[in-house]
Amino acid sequence: MTSAAPPPPGDGGHDDYDELGFLADNAAEAGLPFDPGEPPLVRRTAVDLPSGATISALVWGDGPPELILLHGGAQNAHTWDTTALALGVPLVAIDLPGHGHSSWRPTADYTPASMADDVAVAAGVLAPGATTLVGMSMGGLTAIALLHAHPHVAARLALVDITPGVDRQKASAVIAFVAGPPTFDDFDAILERTIAHNPTRSRSSLERGVRHNARPNPDGTWSWRYDRRSPDRAATMLNRTDLWDALGGLSHPLLLARGSLSPVVGNDDVAHLNTLRPDARVVVVDGAGHSIQGDRPVELAGLLRDYHA
Repeated sequence: MTSAAPPPPGDGGHDDYDELGFLADNAAEAGLPFDPGEPPLVRRTAVDLPSGATISALVWGDGPPELILLHGGAQNAHTWDTTALALGVPLVAIDLPGHGHSSWRPTADYTPASMADDVAVAAGVLAPGATTLVGMSMGGLTAIALLHAHPHVAARLALVDITPGVDRQKASAVIAFVAGPPTFDDFDAILERTIAHNPTRSRSSLERGVRHNARPNPDGTWSWRYDRRSPDRAATMLNRTDLWDALGGLSHPLLLARGSLSPVVGNDDVAHLNTLRPDARVVVVDGAGHSIQGDRPVELAGLLRDYHA
């Protein structure tokens, strides 16, 4: 476990932010049914860790959660909103340490292995009977480390556009975006940078994402909600040969969803995966970049539903 962490900086002028107020827009853009009179049951909750830190999460539905969703680096649990709406089953979307509403770590250490134990605690409290663990990008690497150390957390694993073979070249576009300015003059500035780096997404979708993932500072500038103190965030997820070994040693059924427009998972990665795990199912999602849950959320939900069933 990590040592006790200070809470993230306050939300400045973000008091009017309603994190569950965009779900109708998510549904409308994806062509999903949405009844304003009976909106989906979603609640924000937190799990206290032995270190004194907290893991925050969104709990969907009122039954025992069936899936656990882990977002990518520099994202948060809301990246899954449309996919969760399309799935329509009880699930938990967790904010990884240093992201969303979860505590920041004093050490700014966010490697997959270092986060796995904290996520295991949260999963045990919020979704002790979950069947499927889903991880996208950094969340996928964390999911591998999690099941390697705590195989009981879920019965099967789904990776969203990630393998341990990711390197700086494959992830160069992601790294370039995350390595941007620490603050922005206003909301429009942070939104325009996001739009420029995400050509496969609609403006409305990205605006919702930025509302969830950024906040105003007391001086009127805007900054990202996740912890940016790590001197080289990319190093926490690149060249993870240890995770290839961990993935090869798992007995859990495995699904890999690749975005057809994403360079993050290469054919060499799939070939190596097939060598280690010839039972793995690999599916290419047409028209999706790295964030399949953002580009093709309904299609991803269909894949996960079939895999989870």
